[in-house]
Amino acid sequence: MAAIPIGLQNRDIIGVAETGSGKTAAFLIPLLVWIQDLPKMERLEDADQGPYAVILAPTRELAQQIEEESVKFGKNLGIRTVSIIGGISREEQGFKLRQGCEIVIATPGRLIDVLENRYLVLGQCTYIVMDEADRMIDMGFEPDVRKILEYLPVTNEKPDTEEAEDHEKMLQNFNSKKKYRQTVMFTATMPPSVERLARTFLRRPAVVYIGNAGKPVERVEQLVYMVTEKDKRKKLINILNGGIDPPVIIFVNQKKGADILAKSLEKMGFNATTLHGGKGQEQREFALASLKDGSKDILVATDVAGRGIDIKNVSHVINYDMAKNIEGYTHRIGRTGRAGKNGVSITFLTKEDSAVFYDLKETILLSPVSTCPPELANHPEAQHKPGTVMQKKRKDETLFIN
Repeated sequence: MAAIPIGLQNRDIIGVAETGSGKTAAFLIPLLVWIQDLPKMERLEDADQGPYAVILAPTRELAQQIEEESVKFGKNLGIRTVSIIGGISREEQGFKLRQGCEIVIATPGRLIDVLENRYLVLGQCTYIVMDEADRMIDMGFEPDVRKILEYLPVTNEKPDTEEAEDHEKMLQNFNSKKKYRQTVMFTATMPPSVERLARTFLRRPAVVYIGNAGKPVERVEQLVYMVTEKDKRKKLINILNGGIDPPVIIFVNQKKGADILAKSLEKMGFNATTLHGGKGQEQREFALASLKDGSKDILVATDVAGRGIDIKNVSHVINYDMAKNIEGYTHRIGRTGRAGKNGVSITFLTKEDSAVFYDLKETILLSPVSTCPPELANHPEAQHKPGTVMQKKRKDETLFIN
């Protein structure tokens, strides 16, 4: 709600927002209004200069989810969307692009591929969205994103002056046929790499902060159990037998672990499926669809499912393996408690996870609906951020030597 009116003025936007806060609608609604004002692509020659808009997403699943929403909103307006992702034939995607479309939704690697092979040009692209920008950079896509942005025409760049912040002038341009390029970036955190990207490609952006960016949603109750590695499975079965409502997402850190755990749950009579980077595109789509339509109750997944994926009414997220860092944890548990609903996250901690004890304790203490268990709160490894005590000691020693 905060970003839509700004987007409708042709202002560049950086949205720093908590997960599940409606980011897709925040960039899609201004984008569809934008496209309606542009000349209709009636003939194939109109499509030769490429789409009016490009939306970049870090994973195939997120790209397809955005495509679903774009088709839902855009179909009745005659606005066509094509997704360009790995795992699907490049030729098939090239054929769809030649038919013409107003919006392309893509993962960076495959988009570079079709651009370099001339399946696609961006000669009339005036709207670019980078969704989950921090995740794209974490995954090593920064060079690809920069390369894609360099394919855009320079003729439609906004002036890097106060005019780019003038609401009235930007609104006049929004309503004209010769629009300045609009660049929108959504991110959950703002590390220096994301700031660098923003400084290079955005012009005087409005920054919209929603919720506690980078912090878990306040409606998620966070439960933590200190366990040994060999007790995890028994603890999980007890929880699942306790009668929790589906759908449930269980996160593990390795592909092989996901397959082994899902098979073991299936043998015990639970209705489980898996999602990880080692699966083919059709298998990944089928796994998500079966959780969404209720034919499966449990999704065992790696962090491929940790970002942006929206499955309605997920009651519990279970971290069978704790995430390697607190950002990963935050995104995982954001799969529940979405769109105003309450949710529960359960995390199994072993002594191998001690590097994140401090951050996890601090995160739980900030939650109005969660209680940090004494085993974590009083654990020696949870008393200070890893590395800080050593640094202080070294500093004292240096002062002593001097």
